[in-house]
Amino acid sequence: MLSSSPLRVFTSSGTPFRSGSAALITKRKFRNYATQAKIPVNIVEVGPRDGLQNEKGVIPVDVKVELIEKLALAGCNNIEAGSFVSPKWVPQMAGTGEIISRMHRLPDVHYAVLVPNQKGLDGLLSVLNAYNSSPDSESVPPPSDEISVFTAATDAFTRANLNTSITESLVKMAPMVRAALDKGLRVDYKKVREVSRELLEMGCYEVAEMLEEVKKDVPVEKLAGHFHDTFGTAVANVFTALEHGVRTIDSSVGGLGGCPYSPGATGNVATEDVLYALQGSKYGITGTEYGKGTIDLDQITEIGWWISEKLGRESVSRAGRALRAKKIRDAEMAKDGEVRAKL
Repeated sequence: MLSSSPLRVFTSSGTPFRSGSAALITKRKFRNYATQAKIPVNIVEVGPRDGLQNEKGVIPVDVKVELIEKLALAGCNNIEAGSFVSPKWVPQMAGTGEIISRMHRLPDVHYAVLVPNQKGLDGLLSVLNAYNSSPDSESVPPPSDEISVFTAATDAFTRANLNTSITESLVKMAPMVRAALDKGLRVDYKKVREVSRELLEMGCYEVAEMLEEVKKDVPVEKLAGHFHDTFGTAVANVFTALEHGVRTIDSSVGGLGGCPYSPGATGNVATEDVLYALQGSKYGITGTEYGKGTIDLDQITEIGWWISEKLGRESVSRAGRALRAKKIRDAEMAKDGEVRAKL
């Protein structure tokens, strides 16, 4: 029986896999990489959805598809691929149905989509019905097997985001969740218990207090952390959440992000920064065989720079910038050494 994915706690607001290989990959057996005394931590890569939703320019569907494929090949096993929302309100999420249908899906990777209402769920089910009636359904993983549903901790934020109150959003959510579960979809509940986003932005102390409060009603293994780096405390907040028993963290490649309904919100904590910070710690990031049982930091760094350049800027990931600079410096030193050797 399918169980729900972790509830999210919000603090604010490579090479593409080529056509013809999908059927072979689905039959491949994945090795069971041991964490060797490490406490396993799951990363949900939210770059393709939460990371891109606040961009000003138009992002081609091909770029979004390639981004998701690159992330999967780097070892990511949970990727937010998009959302079924009105393009009038969130134009960067237009074409999600086409994206999840076109991208090459890998086995053991969950491609979640955000579904804010029944209309959004109907859009996803339409895509899945088309998949189920196609010959590919026997050999290729489905476009998505998981939805994320959303409400917030304040009526003001919920009205801006969903045009309804918290109570009303929960009433509308219940039948939608039942319908999704009946279709065999995993459901990820993004809800915060009586805590405001603005309070949590202030730092680790408030995050710890909030977690203690939420844990009174919700098992900690059902919680996940979703941190923006507004005050530069995102990585510290990640460690605080992990110390309280949270084992799922949202992050965004290149530090992409921001929320269209939360002015001033900076990007999500960068996936590169989380991966780098947890190196040598008691925590181990889980991933697929493509990342050798984890998520490959070098590949994620390159992906962060690639997508940032596509968006016309540099990666904002601190670790990503440092690792990229080191790579360039090492290449220049190696080239200089070759020149000197020839002299």
